[in-house]
Amino acid sequence: QVTCIEVVEAYVERIKEVNPLINAVVKDRFEEALQEARQVDQLLSEGPGDDYLEEKFPLLGVPITVKEAFSLHGMPNTSGLVNRRNVIATSDATVVSRLKQAGAIPLGVTNCSELCMWYESSNKVYGRTNNPYDLQRIVGGSSGGEGGGLAAACSVIGVGSDIGGSIRMPAFFNGIFGHKPTTGVVPNDGQFPNARGVRTSFLCTGPMCRYAEDLELMLKVMAGPGANKLKLNEKVSLEKIKFHCMDHDGGSIFVSPVDKEILQAQKKVVEHLESELGVQVQRVAIHKMKYSFQIWSAMMSSKDSDGQEAQMFSDLLGDHGKPVWPLWELIKWLVGMSSHTLPAIGLGLTEKLMKLNPGANAKLVSMGKSLQKEMETLLGSDGVLLYPSHPTTAPRHHSPICMPFNFAYTAIFNVLGLPVTQCPLGLSSEGLPLGIQLVAASYNDHLTLAVAQYLEKAFGGWVLPGKM
Repeated sequence: QVTCIEVVEAYVERIKEVNPLINAVVKDRFEEALQEARQVDQLLSEGPGDDYLEEKFPLLGVPITVKEAFSLHGMPNTSGLVNRRNVIATSDATVVSRLKQAGAIPLGVTNCSELCMWYESSNKVYGRTNNPYDLQRIVGGSSGGEGGGLAAACSVIGVGSDIGGSIRMPAFFNGIFGHKPTTGVVPNDGQFPNARGVRTSFLCTGPMCRYAEDLELMLKVMAGPGANKLKLNEKVSLEKIKFHCMDHDGGSIFVSPVDKEILQAQKKVVEHLESELGVQVQRVAIHKMKYSFQIWSAMMSSKDSDGQEAQMFSDLLGDHGKPVWPLWELIKWLVGMSSHTLPAIGLGLTEKLMKLNPGANAKLVSMGKSLQKEMETLLGSDGVLLYPSHPTTAPRHHSPICMPFNFAYTAIFNVLGLPVTQCPLGLSSEGLPLGIQLVAASYNDHLTLAVAQYLEKAFGGWVLPGKM
């Protein structure tokens, strides 16, 4: 009904309208995108059959945005690191290339936290991104520009990555869908920083979008030949899923208690599933989840099976320059002389402290492995766990510094390697997005995606910011 050029022009105008407020898109490629849209219209006018086009170009003419940590040819690729501010990508990351080959049109790249390791998207290269539902609040991180931009309708779908919740937290704070696939299926190459050693099995690249049905299509394209492992073509009978529900992590001392409205939203989901599908949602209390933050931290800094050490975050901070000493950077930061953000410096310091107690770390790694077996057994081939996406709705700017470990609610599933979909559940009394994580056993991504589509219909999915 509309031409591709009309669609792309509409999104370009939208970005120009909202980006001065939210600062989500940090570099655009509007001219190239409009040119690519004209080529799509040309192709359509030449009239190869719709079936042929859908098969060959499933995302033909769809405007997308890409997290700046991924290489997108001709665009910056700094990950918010001042040392890299002159780095321009000369090729496309594998997932970006696959989306482009499927016909998608990139409009630009979006903001992230410094080196993608914090849950507020703010850095010394591009500044801070603001939440479209309340500009005084965070968009989350590290794929925060992507989350905020999609929520504000700056593009249709987007590319994020996730090693501790970097897809799911921004998706939750901005009321959209985000999926962390089963580990090792979607390629991670072409992003900076990329994972090394043991972290290669925790980092996941995945889709972010406003509409649940787009997750599956994007995932098929991004996973390429690996998509078969995820059973995405299998029909899911929701009545046959064994649902489990956990309201909180059991009360970790490091993490905020879960907000009442988030618990209330989760309760409504349970009641809806039980009354509409006739299923029995099983309440579970998995004791080890209380140690989610400690398990994630220990597993992130453990050696891989070849005995290779995990790459130190402070080494990454020194990319394209001299080594960085976190304590010295902290002193410089206090007098306004550091080119790094406080969370990045804090992470560098924490990492050094983690190395001081190898015995405790080994114990936590073994607890993580036993939790993984427990989860896989509980969920099996037909189970879905309902679990909060975060203990609070989108916090105010800077306040994550006071509760730095709240990301444990998402991070634990990275080290367990399980597929998780973040699903929006309307807005809180303050007008901030609510949501829930849907978790399945490895390679059962099709289950969480099917439940997300069902809950979107039941609870309304994405809500346009400003529509109160």
